[in-house]
Amino acid sequence: QVKIVESGGGLVQPGGSLTLSCTASGYPFSDFAMAWYRQAPGKERVEIASIGTIRDLQTYDESVKGRFTASRDNAKNTAYLQMNNLQPGETTVYLCSPRKTNFWGKGTQVTVSA
Repeated sequence: QVKIVESGGGLVQPGGSLTLSCTASGYPFSDFAMAWYRQAPGKERVEIASIGTIRDLQTYDESVKGRFTASRDNAKNTAYLQMNNLQPGETTVYLCSPRKTNFWGKGTQVTVSA
């Protein structure tokens, strides 16, 4: 049974940093790229970053490029998203999902507020 669990969200002040974790099980973790998304209530899910399986190739949406860094530790079946200089408009739920699957966790809430 596949399980995806995001964690690391919380309350952070504007300009602050958080590192999210995405721990997966039930499928060959290292064989799949991992994508990160955020989804505001009533809005479509938006992919913001990903990390691949070959040389850990990363992609970023323009909105987070230079501030967010995706990484992975295949030995721990965990992907990470380091987020710096967070802004209030980035308050929402963050999710991860292995590419080319329909495996999803419940997400983790990030709140950026003074």
